Amino acid sequence: MPMIDVYAVAGTFGDRHQLAVDLATAVMTIEQVPDIPMFRRNTAAFVHELPADSLSNVDGDSTYVRVQVLTNAGALDRDKQLAVVEQLTRIVATAAGDPGLTDRTWVLLTEAVPGGWGLGGHANTNEELVLAARAQIADLKSHQ
Repeated sequence: MPMIDVYAVAGTFGDRHQLAVDLATAVMTIEQVPDIPMFRRNTAAFVHELPADSLSNVDGDSTYVRVQVLTNAGALDRDKQLAVVEQLTRIVATAAGDPGLTDRTWVLLTEAVPGGWGLGGHANTNEELVLAARAQIADLKSHQ
């Protein structure tokens, strides 16, 4: 159930909503979690537009994008890390209509500490999230 934050100068993306959908879908797919409401409703991307003067590298260039992906601990093994970085970078560049943006997109992967994933007003551990997912899967199967 990752949270994805994208930071870029205003006007970088034409369709921010579609970008958010595409990023959330990509990470959920890479994570290979069950396609259940718990994960669909709680895997989300947020696109933050910044004023042009609020972002810069050492040379004064503000044509960068920062993508931060927060997951629960252990959600991404090494292959999944590589896939997330590659696919999110490609999605961002495509959404901006700028293939060269792949060289100016930073993707940061961060894990919440155990108990540091708040959902439904509760600070969940990984074990609690797994139990909640299993309960939802069992409930969905019992209603089929």
